[in-house]
Amino acid sequence: MNDIATLAQPEPSIATHRLRVAFFSDSLAERNGTGAYYHDLIEQLRSRIDCADILQPRLSSGFHPFRFPLPGDATQQLMAPNPMEIRRALSRIRPHVIVSVTPGPYGLLGPWMARRNQCGFISAYHTHFEGLADLYWRPFKRHLISGCLSSANRFLCQRSSTVLINNRSLSDTVMKLGAQQYDVMGTPLARSFADTPPAPLPDSLQQICFAGRLAAEKNIDAILDAARQWPSIRFVIGGDGPLKARVEAGAAELPNLDYRGWLDRDSLRALIDESSLLVLPSHQETFGSIALEAMARGRPALVSENAGIHDWTQLAAGLYKIRNQESLSDAIARLQSDPPGSMATVAAHARNAALQLNDHTLEQWLSVLTEQARNRS
Repeated sequence: MNDIATLAQPEPSIATHRLRVAFFSDSLAERNGTGAYYHDLIEQLRSRIDCADILQPRLSSGFHPFRFPLPGDATQQLMAPNPMEIRRALSRIRPHVIVSVTPGPYGLLGPWMARRNQCGFISAYHTHFEGLADLYWRPFKRHLISGCLSSANRFLCQRSSTVLINNRSLSDTVMKLGAQQYDVMGTPLARSFADTPPAPLPDSLQQICFAGRLAAEKNIDAILDAARQWPSIRFVIGGDGPLKARVEAGAAELPNLDYRGWLDRDSLRALIDESSLLVLPSHQETFGSIALEAMARGRPALVSENAGIHDWTQLAAGLYKIRNQESLSDAIARLQSDPPGSMATVAAHARNAALQLNDHTLEQWLSVLTEQARNRS
């Protein structure tokens, strides 16, 4: 699936195997969806191109003079990059193209470094932060923060040869921000999710899992309510975020609710494999990478109808929808009423579709990077 605005493309100037790419990101590796996306992408790109590396904050307990919490989520932090470290890294990478993937301090440095290094520059628009404003802030603060985010995204979009989005509904947004062109990109998988054979699907719906940021947009209360209404099903939650205390209180109250805290990728894979179904009842979800990861493990995902993952029609046979105006609990009841074996059929489609999208996504990235690369003088 590829959707490109009508603008002439530059002729490829670099052979794919010679490509050298630097990504600029304000997300910690694997800490959220964006961090996981580029960790998984770079892991796969490295076997196909000369160099792929990411410049991003490093998790450290040491003092950092320019570190402050992300608005609306004190469990995540923004950090100012060290200019000397950035220059040393770019001297080593010698990129043909730089990709900025967030509108924070690291991402905003990307176009300047691309100009300094005389290489191509593109950006990605993964999260419609302005759309989250109503969930977090009162009018004055919402207006101020949304204005800052819009200005940052506009700065990146206007300087990008193309802006990468992962669902078509964001195309109007990035074009209004000044993008010359956009590409709709798929989502990669971690190799361990794709290459490791999944455990057999349990015969019945014994355990449901959720993993992700414990935040307002994820509709965490819907999971807690479903656990109350389905005492015969075990619910397991993994993740961290501003609603952690609410989840911990729910786990203390409900014998069928287990909270496991933040999970590394191996632990996340193990949680999915021991479950029958993953749920993602988000109020807003640009894509929903965790649902794709569940599908790769041969597990269906029950995802809000508004999530961007539903725009990828080739994934439909491995997904269930939480319909608009339907509660998560009611959606689970609907699945429970399906004929025996229905979930196993969906699970088989899920893994095949996820693996195919992963392969297609890697080819998309290689194509776009090759098109946008620029020989260094």
